[in-house]
Amino acid sequence: LPGLHVFAIAFALEVSVGKTNTVMALNNSNVLLPCVFTTCMGFQDLVFTWYFNSTELVADPAALPLQIYHGKIKNKASEPTVIQHNPRVEFVGSTTKKDNNISIVLNNVEFSDAGKYTCHVKNPKEKNAQHNATIFLTVVHKMVETDNTVTLIIVGVVGGLIGLLILFMLIKRVVLFIIKKTQDGKKECLVSSSGNDNTENGLAGSKAEQKAPPKA
Repeated sequence: LPGLHVFAIAFALEVSVGKTNTVMALNNSNVLLPCVFTTCMGFQDLVFTWYFNSTELVADPAALPLQIYHGKIKNKASEPTVIQHNPRVEFVGSTTKKDNNISIVLNNVEFSDAGKYTCHVKNPKEKNAQHNATIFLTVVHKMVETDNTVTLIIVGVVGGLIGLLILFMLIKRVVLFIIKKTQDGKKECLVSSSGNDNTENGLAGSKAEQKAPPKA
């Protein structure tokens, strides 16, 4: 039934390594590999295992083995017991709290430690339900800070161009306003001078209006 299907999904075992599945570490430093699991049905004799490049062969004998940490949790009131682990791997989680944290720390990271780490969980109480999550580790010689110089230059240039464009438009409007005012002034002068010529200079048109009185 559909209702039973939804009910079954709600109680499914889930494993997560957080919002991002990539981690960068500096050579010879310690790095945290996060992992938590959730289950609404609880757990009994839960087994969790951390794998390193589980689908690949390790060419370097000094590198981490495929299984780097293997632990077992009796119930939610107890902390994990270690079954097997690499000397450089340290358990830093806690399962007596609500978050069921089974994170580990890899000490003295080497370049050969870069690769894929898988956190696998198996819960016998859920009919041996299994789930896993993967995180990718990158080991670098030094941390490189992001250089925003080019971005700042581009923003500055674009901002300067926009400012110049606005200034040009303002100057253009001022110049057009001055030209318009100058032209209007010239028109007024022309009209005034035309009127003065008609009256003061005695043009033909003005003389015609001064007719002699008719003879008797």
